[in-house]
Amino acid sequence: MKLFLDWSSYENAGMGDAYADIPKHGADFAKAVAVCIGSKQCERDAKGVMCPSFRVTQNAGLSPGGRVRALKAALNADDDAAFFNPELAETMALCISCKGCKRECENEVDMALIKAEFLAQQVQRNGLTLRRRLWAELPKILRWRVLRPLIQWRNRTPLLARLAEAWLGISAKVRLPEPAAQAFQVPAQSELSLHPELADKQVVLLVDTFNYYFNPAAAEAAKKLLNTAGYHVHIATPLAGDEADRPLCCGRTYFSNGLIDKARIEAQRMLEALAEHVAAGRTIVGLEPSCILSLRDEYLKLGLGEPAQKLAEKVLLLEEFIVREQAGKRWPIEFQAVPGVNSLLLHGHCHQKAVGAIKSVRKLLKQLPDLKFELIESTCCGMAGNFGVETEHYDQAQAMAELALFPALRAEPDALLVSNGFSCQQQIGNGGFAKPLHLAEVLCLALPSQD
Repeated sequence: MKLFLDWSSYENAGMGDAYADIPKHGADFAKAVAVCIGSKQCERDAKGVMCPSFRVTQNAGLSPGGRVRALKAALNADDDAAFFNPELAETMALCISCKGCKRECENEVDMALIKAEFLAQQVQRNGLTLRRRLWAELPKILRWRVLRPLIQWRNRTPLLARLAEAWLGISAKVRLPEPAAQAFQVPAQSELSLHPELADKQVVLLVDTFNYYFNPAAAEAAKKLLNTAGYHVHIATPLAGDEADRPLCCGRTYFSNGLIDKARIEAQRMLEALAEHVAAGRTIVGLEPSCILSLRDEYLKLGLGEPAQKLAEKVLLLEEFIVREQAGKRWPIEFQAVPGVNSLLLHGHCHQKAVGAIKSVRKLLKQLPDLKFELIESTCCGMAGNFGVETEHYDQAQAMAELALFPALRAEPDALLVSNGFSCQQQIGNGGFAKPLHLAEVLCLALPSQD
């Protein structure tokens, strides 16, 4: 088995452990699978994220432990075809890469990463379906000006939605997200020499593909927030001549659809563009959890060496950055009450929860006067990138949302909704609720009034 990801960190996994039960084939990838100790913690309905597909089916085979058992059987078989049987493929397809197991499993089984390798093996053997290619190439497709009217046409024409379902397997029951009329506008980069007082307060804002095209208001809010706090904001942009008309992309759509080589190319493009900022010691701040946290997690498995490690050490979500600056007495703003808002519901993205970033969000929301807010204790919203719009997965996605998220939203119909994840925002909107705001937008509303 030629491995697509760097599994060397698992080289010594299971050494000296008589119960590790490492499969015969798969080398260090097999060791990553074998870190599961079979405690069945993933087969409980306790608080936390793990495991959405098990919770909605109560099928032990669809828990991380169940997937480990299926993968071990395939990796122990002498027939290579065992790794590609349809039953195993379906079991892995229902993993939504929430990373809940990586945080909540006592042995940190990283099923999201295991699935990425599994998909890459599948793509190498069986090729790519048109639908999966569309998902993977989305960052490039979004440059097409015709895309917005096409999606609008599809969303407003039931017949077209049904045709797309028959042809591509994109559920006609789902409203697809429509790109904003105007994508994020990268401002002219001001020279730092014009602002010598900001020499020690520089930050790099990385506007991910989804906020760039779909929700530029969140990126504008983040820029305003950082500027108001006295930071010189560099907008992360590609190097000259490197597809300069396309924003930097973390490569996650490639990564999560089995195109690891293309994900690596996107990651190298990102590393080259940010190298100057990393060398200068600037923090890279981002907005979309799944994209930004890829730079701290997935990049370390792409075999990119020291540059990826150095970048990972400089990357923070917006909420993490503000809390860090507050702790260092470098954040000068005291947030004010949000006019007309006294009740707020917060839905955390799974990857935010996986790295503990929700704690930072809660710290910031607690600083807003006269605001009662509640963190919705829920598993994944069910959208999970493209999972929730796929015909065969639509019912499971809705069931995940109905476990806790949708009932909590119905119980507080007048509350302001906050969610940083683009997929989460789409799932909530498609459920008939108001579109949530990004935390950056809420904090902008809480800035002190200026005459």
